[in-house]
Amino acid sequence: MTVTVSSYATVQPSGPAAAAAVPGIAPERFKQAFRRYPAGVVVVTADAGHGPVGFTATSLSSLSLSPPLVSFGIGTSTSSWPHIERASTAVVNFLGVEQERLATTFATSGIDRFAVPTRWHRLPGGEPVLDGVAGWLRLTVQSIVPAGDHRIVVARAEESWLDEGRSPLLFHDGSYHSIRNAPDQ
Repeated sequence: MTVTVSSYATVQPSGPAAAAAVPGIAPERFKQAFRRYPAGVVVVTADAGHGPVGFTATSLSSLSLSPPLVSFGIGTSTSSWPHIERASTAVVNFLGVEQERLATTFATSGIDRFAVPTRWHRLPGGEPVLDGVAGWLRLTVQSIVPAGDHRIVVARAEESWLDEGRSPLLFHDGSYHSIRNAPDQ
């Protein structure tokens, strides 16, 4: 039996019943909490020698300034995971507000995400990078950390390109958004 302490926390059972229970809050409640947290949208691309792969992510975080480290999460059940696991480099493609369609393409499974109309090219090191994005970071993978049904990839930023003045694409409450400046007061 679970006892509700408030609408935000629950007390998990102890003893034999605890062994059958999954620790933490219910998955739906966890999703609800993060639906309320806006996040920037990126597409992570890589090529571990079997052709380009990529996926839409909202888990990008800066970790360290010196050295310049970032992290992103990837589910181990995704089609991109086996490729990312073997890749020594990757590219984080920052999406602009007008690139919802690109975000949706790279979030859709079972399709060739790099087929037309997706425009892309390779950097000198062979990494796939998307054309027309608001910016990108070329990364060298430093470590992969197990985290439940995901892996956290820690990578060092080696090179960057930014298209200054572009508004980022955001994801909030189950849909894409832009940053809107508040009216002057």
